[in-house]
Amino acid sequence: MLEKMVGSMDFQSKALLLRAERQRTIASNIANVDTPGFVARDFNFKDALTAATSGTGGLVGAKTNTAHLDLPDPVGSSLNAQKLGYSLQSQPNMDNNTVDLDRERANFVDNSVRYEATLRFINGSAKTMLAAITGQ
Repeated sequence: MLEKMVGSMDFQSKALLLRAERQRTIASNIANVDTPGFVARDFNFKDALTAATSGTGGLVGAKTNTAHLDLPDPVGSSLNAQKLGYSLQSQPNMDNNTVDLDRERANFVDNSVRYEATLRFINGSAKTMLAAITGQ
C-alpha cells in the first residue's frame, strides 16, 4: 500500500536528480564556451530516466584515477550504463570548441522549467498525502 502512495514521488525524485545533473552539465558547457578545444557534453534524459527507474543503470560519475573516491550513486544503480555523450557541432569554430551558446542557453532554460515542474509535482504529492493523513 505504501508503495502505491510513494511510487509517484520516487519517480519524480529520480527525475529531479537527473534534471539537476543535466543542469550541471549544461552549465559546464556554458562556462567553457571560450575554452579552445572544449567538447560540449550532454545526455539523453529519456534513456537516463528509463535506466534509473528500471534499476538497470543510471548516470554516475566515472573515476579517472584509482586514487579518486567513489561518488554516491544518486539514482540507485552502480552499473553506469548511461554515460555522458558529446553534443553535435552545429557550426565549426576556429578553436575546435563545440559549444553552441544559443543551443546551450535554450537547453538551460528548457531544463530549468522542467526542473521547476518536477518540484511542483513533488510538492503537490506531498501536500495531498499530508491532507490525507491529517484527514482534511
